[in-house]
Amino acid sequence: MPILFVAIAVLAVILLLIFFYYVPFFLWINAISAGVRVSLIQLFLMRIRRVPPRTIVTAMIEAHKAGLKTITRDELEAHYLAGGHVEKVVHALVSASKANIDLSFQMATAIDLAGRDVFNAVQMSVNPKVIDTPPVTAVAKDGIQLIAKARVTVRANIKQLVGGAGEETILARVGEGIVSSIGSSDSHKSVLENPDSISKLVLRKGLDAGTAFEILSIDIADIDIGKNIGAVLQIDQAQADKNIAQARAEERRSMAVALEQEMKAKAQEARAKVIEAEAEIPKAMAEALRSGNLGVMDYYKMQNIQADTEMRDSIARPSGGSNSKTDKK
Repeated sequence: MPILFVAIAVLAVILLLIFFYYVPFFLWINAISAGVRVSLIQLFLMRIRRVPPRTIVTAMIEAHKAGLKTITRDELEAHYLAGGHVEKVVHALVSASKANIDLSFQMATAIDLAGRDVFNAVQMSVNPKVIDTPPVTAVAKDGIQLIAKARVTVRANIKQLVGGAGEETILARVGEGIVSSIGSSDSHKSVLENPDSISKLVLRKGLDAGTAFEILSIDIADIDIGKNIGAVLQIDQAQADKNIAQARAEERRSMAVALEQEMKAKAQEARAKVIEAEAEIPKAMAEALRSGNLGVMDYYKMQNIQADTEMRDSIARPSGGSNSKTDKK
Protein backbone atom coordinates (compact mmCIF):
# COMPACT_ATOMS: atom_id res chain seq x y z
CA MET A 1 0.00 0.00 0.00
CA PRO A 2 2.71 2.61 0.77
CA ILE A 3 4.21 1.99 -2.66
CA LEU A 4 0.83 2.63 -4.25
CA PHE A 5 0.42 5.89 -2.36
CA VAL A 6 3.90 6.98 -3.44
CA ALA A 7 3.14 6.15 -7.07
CA ILE A 8 -0.13 8.06 -6.89
CA ALA A 9 1.62 11.04 -5.32
CA VAL A 10 4.34 11.05 -7.99
CA LEU A 11 1.74 10.78 -10.72
CA ALA A 12 -0.22 13.64 -9.18
CA VAL A 13 2.88 15.82 -9.03
CA ILE A 14 3.68 15.07 -12.67
CA LEU A 15 0.14 15.89 -13.71
CA LEU A 16 0.24 19.15 -11.74
CA LEU A 17 3.54 20.11 -13.40
CA ILE A 18 2.12 19.38 -16.82
CA PHE A 19 -1.04 21.35 -15.96
CA PHE A 20 0.83 24.39 -14.69
CA TYR A 21 3.17 24.23 -17.71
CA TYR A 22 0.37 24.33 -20.25
CA VAL A 23 -1.88 26.48 -18.05
CA PRO A 24 0.42 29.08 -16.44
CA PHE A 25 -1.93 29.94 -13.59
CA PHE A 26 0.51 32.13 -11.66
CA LEU A 27 1.37 34.09 -14.80
CA TRP A 28 -2.35 34.67 -15.30
CA ILE A 29 -2.61 35.96 -11.70
CA ASN A 30 0.34 38.30 -12.39
CA ALA A 31 -1.34 39.65 -15.54
CA ILE A 32 -4.69 40.18 -13.79
CA SER A 33 -3.01 42.00 -10.91
CA ALA A 34 -1.27 44.32 -13.41
CA GLY A 35 -4.53 45.14 -15.17
CA VAL A 36 -3.87 43.11 -18.32
CA ARG A 37 -6.82 41.10 -19.55
CA VAL A 38 -5.83 37.65 -20.73
CA SER A 39 -7.61 34.35 -20.19
CA LEU A 40 -6.22 31.02 -19.13
CA ILE A 41 -7.46 29.53 -22.39
CA GLN A 42 -5.40 32.02 -24.37
CA LEU A 43 -2.33 31.19 -22.29
CA PHE A 44 -2.95 27.49 -22.92
CA LEU A 45 -3.33 28.11 -26.66
CA MET A 46 -0.04 30.05 -26.65
CA ARG A 47 1.69 26.89 -25.44
CA ILE A 48 0.02 24.92 -28.20
CA ARG A 49 1.16 27.52 -30.79
CA ARG A 50 4.73 27.34 -29.39
CA VAL A 51 4.63 30.95 -28.22
CA PRO A 52 6.18 31.60 -24.77
CA PRO A 53 3.36 33.06 -22.65
CA ARG A 54 5.74 34.79 -20.24
CA THR A 55 7.33 36.81 -23.08
CA ILE A 56 3.96 37.97 -24.40
CA VAL A 57 2.44 38.68 -20.97
CA THR A 58 5.52 40.55 -19.76
CA ALA A 59 5.49 42.72 -22.90
CA MET A 60 1.76 43.40 -22.45
CA ILE A 61 2.27 44.40 -18.82
CA GLU A 62 5.12 46.76 -19.77
CA ALA A 63 3.07 48.36 -22.55
CA HIS A 64 0.00 48.67 -20.30
CA LYS A 65 1.95 50.35 -17.50
CA ALA A 66 3.52 52.75 -20.03
CA GLY A 67 0.11 53.76 -21.35
CA LEU A 68 0.39 51.93 -24.68
CA LYS A 69 -2.99 50.26 -24.51
CA THR A 70 -3.41 49.91 -28.29
CA ILE A 71 -0.97 46.99 -28.50
CA THR A 72 -2.88 43.72 -28.58
CA ARG A 73 -1.89 40.19 -27.71
CA ASP A 74 -2.51 38.96 -31.25
CA GLU A 75 -0.07 41.56 -32.67
CA LEU A 76 2.64 40.52 -30.22
CA GLU A 77 2.11 36.84 -31.00
CA ALA A 78 2.18 37.49 -34.74
CA HIS A 79 5.42 39.42 -34.43
CA TYR A 80 7.01 36.65 -32.37
CA LEU A 81 5.93 33.98 -34.86
CA ALA A 82 7.42 36.13 -37.67
CA GLY A 83 10.82 35.91 -35.97
CA GLY A 84 10.82 39.31 -34.29
CA HIS A 85 12.06 40.43 -30.89
CA VAL A 86 8.99 41.27 -28.85
CA GLU A 87 10.91 42.65 -25.87
CA LYS A 88 13.00 45.07 -27.97
CA VAL A 89 9.94 46.32 -29.85
CA VAL A 90 8.04 47.06 -26.65
CA HIS A 91 11.11 48.70 -25.06
CA ALA A 92 11.49 50.87 -28.16
CA LEU A 93 7.80 51.88 -28.15
CA VAL A 94 7.94 52.81 -24.47
CA SER A 95 11.15 54.84 -24.95
CA ALA A 96 9.72 56.58 -28.03
CA SER A 97 6.52 57.43 -26.14
CA LYS A 98 8.44 58.96 -23.25
CA ALA A 99 10.64 60.95 -25.67
CA ASN A 100 7.68 62.19 -27.76
CA ILE A 101 8.95 60.36 -30.85
CA ASP A 102 6.32 59.35 -33.39
CA LEU A 103 6.78 55.59 -33.65
CA SER A 104 3.90 53.26 -34.41
CA PHE A 105 3.76 49.55 -33.63
CA GLN A 106 3.74 48.68 -37.34
CA MET A 107 6.85 50.79 -37.96
CA ALA A 108 8.65 49.33 -34.95
CA THR A 109 7.93 45.75 -35.99
CA ALA A 110 8.96 46.50 -39.60
CA ILE A 111 12.28 47.93 -38.39
CA ASP A 112 12.82 44.91 -36.14
CA LEU A 113 12.03 42.40 -38.88
CA ALA A 114 14.36 44.29 -41.26
CA GLY A 115 17.26 43.27 -39.03
CA ARG A 116 17.88 46.59 -37.28
CA ASP A 117 17.90 47.12 -33.54
CA VAL A 118 14.82 49.26 -33.10
CA PHE A 119 15.51 49.96 -29.41
CA ASN A 120 19.02 51.13 -30.23
CA ALA A 121 17.59 53.31 -33.02
CA VAL A 122 15.24 55.02 -30.59
CA GLN A 123 18.09 55.57 -28.16
CA MET A 124 20.16 57.08 -30.97
CA SER A 125 17.29 59.42 -31.81
CA VAL A 126 17.33 60.68 -28.22
CA ASN A 127 21.10 60.53 -27.73
CA PRO A 128 22.91 61.27 -31.05
CA LYS A 129 25.92 59.18 -31.97
CA VAL A 130 29.37 60.49 -32.92
CA ILE A 131 31.13 58.71 -35.80
CA ASP A 132 34.86 59.25 -36.38
CA THR A 133 35.86 59.17 -40.02
CA PRO A 134 39.12 57.57 -41.14
CA PRO A 135 41.88 59.93 -42.37
CA VAL A 136 40.79 61.56 -45.63
CA THR A 137 43.55 62.62 -48.03
CA ALA A 138 42.95 65.49 -50.46
CA VAL A 139 45.05 67.95 -52.48
CA ALA A 140 44.43 71.70 -52.70
CA LYS A 141 44.92 73.66 -55.93
CA ASP A 142 48.42 74.75 -54.88
CA GLY A 143 49.51 71.08 -54.88
CA ILE A 144 49.80 70.61 -51.09
CA GLN A 145 48.34 67.42 -49.69
CA LEU A 146 46.12 67.65 -46.59
CA ILE A 147 45.04 64.78 -44.34
CA ALA A 148 41.79 65.53 -42.48
CA LYS A 149 39.85 63.70 -39.79
CA ALA A 150 36.24 64.55 -39.03
CA ARG A 151 33.64 63.72 -36.40
CA VAL A 152 30.11 63.28 -37.68
CA THR A 153 27.24 63.62 -35.21
CA VAL A 154 24.18 61.70 -36.40
CA ARG A 155 20.87 60.59 -35.02
CA ALA A 156 18.61 57.85 -36.27
CA ASN A 157 15.93 58.74 -38.77
CA ILE A 158 13.09 56.47 -37.71
CA LYS A 159 11.13 56.88 -40.91
CA GLN A 160 14.05 55.77 -43.09
CA LEU A 161 15.42 52.93 -40.99
CA VAL A 162 13.73 50.44 -43.32
CA GLY A 163 15.63 50.55 -46.61
CA GLY A 164 17.93 53.40 -45.59
CA ALA A 165 21.71 53.27 -46.02
CA GLY A 166 23.95 52.68 -43.01
CA GLU A 167 27.01 54.24 -41.41
CA GLU A 168 29.35 53.13 -44.20
CA THR A 169 27.44 55.29 -46.69
CA ILE A 170 27.58 58.28 -44.33
CA LEU A 171 31.35 57.91 -43.95
CA ALA A 172 31.85 57.52 -47.71
CA ARG A 173 29.78 60.62 -48.50
CA VAL A 174 31.46 62.72 -45.83
CA GLY A 175 34.89 61.67 -47.14
CA GLU A 176 33.83 62.57 -50.67
CA GLY A 177 32.63 65.98 -49.48
CA ILE A 178 35.90 66.67 -47.64
CA VAL A 179 37.93 65.77 -50.74
CA SER A 180 35.76 68.02 -52.90
CA SER A 181 35.97 70.92 -50.43
CA ILE A 182 39.76 70.77 -50.08
CA GLY A 183 40.24 70.23 -53.81
CA SER A 184 38.26 73.38 -54.61
CA SER A 185 40.37 75.53 -52.26
CA ASP A 186 42.93 77.78 -53.93
CA SER A 187 45.51 77.28 -51.17
CA HIS A 188 46.04 74.85 -48.35
CA LYS A 189 46.60 77.83 -46.04
CA SER A 190 43.01 78.95 -46.44
CA VAL A 191 41.86 75.48 -45.38
CA LEU A 192 44.12 75.53 -42.33
CA GLU A 193 42.90 79.02 -41.40
CA ASN A 194 39.19 78.16 -41.76
CA PRO A 195 38.59 74.42 -41.28
CA ASP A 196 34.91 75.14 -40.58
CA SER A 197 34.52 76.00 -44.27
CA ILE A 198 34.82 72.27 -45.00
CA SER A 199 32.04 71.48 -42.54
CA LYS A 200 29.72 74.13 -43.95
CA LEU A 201 30.29 73.03 -47.54
CA VAL A 202 29.75 69.35 -46.71
CA LEU A 203 26.58 70.04 -44.71
CA ARG A 204 25.08 72.04 -47.57
CA LYS A 205 25.29 68.99 -49.85
CA GLY A 206 22.64 67.04 -47.93
CA LEU A 207 24.72 63.91 -47.53
CA ASP A 208 22.15 62.17 -45.32
CA ALA A 209 19.60 61.83 -48.14
CA GLY A 210 18.42 58.23 -48.48
CA THR A 211 20.20 57.09 -45.32
CA ALA A 212 18.90 55.86 -41.99
CA PHE A 213 20.51 58.80 -40.20
CA GLU A 214 20.21 62.55 -39.97
CA ILE A 215 23.51 64.45 -39.89
CA LEU A 216 23.46 67.07 -37.15
CA SER A 217 27.01 68.40 -37.48
CA ILE A 218 30.35 67.69 -39.08
CA ASP A 219 33.38 68.86 -37.11
CA ILE A 220 36.96 68.76 -38.39
CA ALA A 221 38.96 67.14 -35.59
CA ASP A 222 42.44 67.34 -37.12
CA ILE A 223 44.22 68.47 -40.30
CA ASP A 224 47.78 67.45 -41.12
CA ILE A 225 49.98 68.59 -44.01
CA GLY A 226 51.18 65.78 -46.24
CA LYS A 227 53.40 65.79 -49.31
CA ASN A 228 53.86 68.55 -51.86
CA ILE A 229 52.10 66.66 -54.63
CA GLY A 230 52.54 69.55 -57.10
CA ALA A 231 56.32 69.54 -56.66
CA VAL A 232 56.44 65.75 -56.92
CA LEU A 233 54.49 65.86 -60.17
CA GLN A 234 56.78 68.57 -61.56
CA ILE A 235 59.86 66.54 -60.60
CA ASP A 236 58.39 63.47 -62.25
CA GLN A 237 57.58 65.49 -65.37
CA ALA A 238 61.08 66.95 -65.46
CA GLN A 239 62.59 63.50 -65.07
CA ALA A 240 60.38 62.22 -67.88
CA ASP A 241 61.43 65.13 -70.14
CA LYS A 242 65.08 64.43 -69.27
CA ASN A 243 64.71 60.76 -70.19
CA ILE A 244 63.04 61.70 -73.48
CA ALA A 245 65.84 64.18 -74.30
CA GLN A 246 68.51 61.60 -73.43
CA ALA A 247 66.79 59.04 -75.61
CA ARG A 248 66.66 61.46 -78.53
CA ALA A 249 70.33 62.43 -78.02
CA GLU A 250 71.30 58.76 -77.92
CA GLU A 251 69.35 58.24 -81.12
CA ARG A 252 71.23 61.09 -82.84
CA ARG A 253 74.57 59.78 -81.54
CA SER A 254 73.78 56.30 -82.84
CA MET A 255 72.86 57.75 -86.22
CA ALA A 256 76.13 59.75 -86.29
CA VAL A 257 78.16 56.65 -85.39
CA ALA A 258 76.37 54.68 -88.07
CA LEU A 259 77.04 57.42 -90.61
CA GLU A 260 80.73 57.52 -89.62
CA GLN A 261 81.03 53.79 -90.05
CA GLU A 262 79.30 54.05 -93.40
CA MET A 263 81.75 56.75 -94.55
CA LYS A 264 84.70 54.64 -93.40
CA ALA A 265 83.34 51.74 -95.39
CA LYS A 266 83.00 53.94 -98.44
CA ALA A 267 86.59 55.21 -97.96
CA GLN A 268 87.87 51.65 -97.73
CA GLU A 269 85.93 50.79 -100.86
CA ALA A 270 87.45 53.79 -102.73
CA ARG A 271 90.93 52.88 -101.49
CA ALA A 272 90.43 49.33 -102.72
CA LYS A 273 89.45 50.65 -106.13
CA VAL A 274 92.62 52.85 -106.20
CA ILE A 275 94.79 49.88 -105.30
CA GLU A 276 93.07 47.86 -107.97
CA ALA A 277 93.71 50.60 -110.52
CA GLU A 278 97.39 50.89 -109.48
CA ALA A 279 97.75 47.15 -109.97
CA GLU A 280 96.88 47.63 -113.63
CA ILE A 281 99.83 50.04 -114.21
CA PRO A 282 102.59 47.38 -114.39
CA LYS A 283 100.45 45.37 -116.80
CA ALA A 284 99.98 48.42 -119.02
CA MET A 285 103.72 49.21 -118.94
CA ALA A 286 104.59 45.64 -119.86
CA GLU A 287 102.15 45.75 -122.72
CA ALA A 288 103.61 49.09 -123.87
CA LEU A 289 107.14 47.64 -123.80
CA ARG A 290 106.07 44.63 -125.81
CA SER A 291 104.26 46.73 -128.37
CA GLY A 292 107.11 49.23 -128.69
CA ASN A 293 105.12 52.20 -127.48
CA LEU A 294 107.50 52.57 -124.51
CA GLY A 295 111.27 52.29 -124.71
CA VAL A 296 113.63 51.06 -122.07
CA MET A 297 115.19 54.48 -121.63
CA ASP A 298 111.75 56.00 -121.25
CA TYR A 299 110.99 53.47 -118.52
CA TYR A 300 114.21 54.28 -116.61
CA LYS A 301 113.55 57.96 -117.02
CA MET A 302 110.09 57.51 -115.53
CA GLN A 303 111.56 55.51 -112.63
CA ASN A 304 114.06 58.33 -111.93
CA ILE A 305 111.28 60.92 -111.94
CA GLN A 306 109.23 58.81 -109.55
CA ALA A 307 112.18 58.31 -107.18
CA ASP A 308 112.97 62.05 -107.29
CA THR A 309 109.33 62.83 -106.46
CA GLU A 310 109.33 60.46 -103.50
CA MET A 311 112.59 61.98 -102.19
CA ARG A 312 111.17 65.49 -102.36
CA ASP A 313 107.98 64.30 -100.62
CA SER A 314 110.01 62.77 -97.81
CA ILE A 315 112.03 65.97 -97.40
CA ALA A 316 108.92 68.13 -97.36
CA ARG A 317 107.09 65.87 -94.86
CA PRO A 318 107.52 66.82 -91.15
CA SER A 319 109.75 64.67 -88.95
CA GLY A 320 108.06 61.59 -87.50
CA GLY A 321 105.62 61.37 -90.42
CA SER A 322 105.23 58.20 -92.44
CA ASN A 323 105.79 57.92 -96.20
CA SER A 324 103.08 57.42 -98.74
CA LYS A 325 103.69 53.69 -98.96
CA THR A 326 103.25 53.35 -95.24
CA ASP A 327 100.00 55.34 -95.47
CA LYS A 328 98.75 53.05 -98.16
CA LYS A 329 99.52 50.08 -95.98
